[in-house]
Amino acid sequence: MNPYYLIIVDDEATIRGTLTIALDGRYRLAGFPDAESAVAAARADPPDLVLLDLGLPGMSGIEAIPLFKAIAPEILVVVITAYEDVKSVVSAMKGGAYDYVVKPLNIDTLELSIGNALESIKLKKEVHALQERYLRENLPCFIAESNTIRDVMEFVGLIARSPDTPVLILGETGTGKEMIASAIHYRSPNFRGPLIGVNCAAIPRELIESELFGYERGAFSGASAAGKKGMVEQAEGGTLFLDEVGDLSPEAQSKLLRFLEEGEYYRVGGTRKLTVRARVVSATNKNLQELIGKGLFREDLFYRLAVAQVELPSLTKRRDDILPIALHFLLEFNRKFGRSFSGFSREAREAMTRHRWKGNVRELRNVVERGVLVGKGAELTREDLGLGERDLSGDPPSAPEEILHPLLPPEGVDLAMAHESVDRHLFREALLVTGGNETQAAQLLRINYSTFRYRRKKLGL
Repeated sequence: MNPYYLIIVDDEATIRGTLTIALDGRYRLAGFPDAESAVAAARADPPDLVLLDLGLPGMSGIEAIPLFKAIAPEILVVVITAYEDVKSVVSAMKGGAYDYVVKPLNIDTLELSIGNALESIKLKKEVHALQERYLRENLPCFIAESNTIRDVMEFVGLIARSPDTPVLILGETGTGKEMIASAIHYRSPNFRGPLIGVNCAAIPRELIESELFGYERGAFSGASAAGKKGMVEQAEGGTLFLDEVGDLSPEAQSKLLRFLEEGEYYRVGGTRKLTVRARVVSATNKNLQELIGKGLFREDLFYRLAVAQVELPSLTKRRDDILPIALHFLLEFNRKFGRSFSGFSREAREAMTRHRWKGNVRELRNVVERGVLVGKGAELTREDLGLGERDLSGDPPSAPEEILHPLLPPEGVDLAMAHESVDRHLFREALLVTGGNETQAAQLLRINYSTFRYRRKKLGL
């Protein structure tokens, strides 16, 4: 049974009958001669889509649109007008209509409009399901569709079980290191305790020690008369997250090492030894091994922080995640700014999958927010997102005129493994070029859709 429910609202019985015959069997249908009865029925059983005549007796179609949207913002309305009255169409679109068709009705045109509308509904439902799944796992906004990031998340789930093991998160700016720290905390036995975050790069080097470990009254000029608890003390029973740990001063590194080794520390200006039980999770976008080689970071501290290491891949290394993440942000900013974009144009999807994303997920979020603010159509275009040709990582690969055959090495080759590696590469390229569209990807590889789905699953893509 088709999951979509359509309401037809037209005062002409012949039109209701014609549309019912044309659409029957593919959708659940109901017909109404006026807006009042249609709105009442929608309140009892909200439809996915309303085919709404503008010229109705009593309440007009334009008056009815906001009533349908008030029942459920997700309801899409395709308006029907007896003639191409630009003023009425503009009013309907401003009122929240998704599209319009003109009488006399062309069934092919109408079905195209219905198909586009239902595709956007399907997209929204998929995004909602995706969001709910990740929210249930205490990973808000961290969408993991690619195998690369799924492996990372599986590892995170394992190391989170220990309440004390220090974890070092490595990754470029904007890859989501803070979210991983949050996931570790909320999946650990410490989840009832606090998650205390410290941006080591944002605190002046001369203050980082007192911010971490606190100070006693009179410890230095300008110190509070009552003294102050440090971030370490505030994290008791929970998790201390040290972001940009590579920016710690040598003095702070020394004191942090003592705390990690012995669970003990002193407040600045204090003589009383303090103990705290808290897991330390740290993160950096710097190469700590290089800093160690230059004498800027303690090697013994590195090994204490990196008992477990999580390395987050850049967005360009997890391209299967780009469109799902973009859809999540689209939904978020639709709600925030009161917009109703249904998705991204084909060109926009291609541009996003080929963009370099030097700023990773943070850059993607900003691009989608910009698009929602400036976009004007039903979908966001590449121009709305501000993604020009110069931003792309390269033109889509085309079929080579000549296939180069590698030489057989003297030691021989594992033919099955080599064949699988080539298949996996070509499948990934086809999906990248088509923005994840499996039908088009199958066409590029010159195989049928069913074979494509079977082989993709077998390759683990």
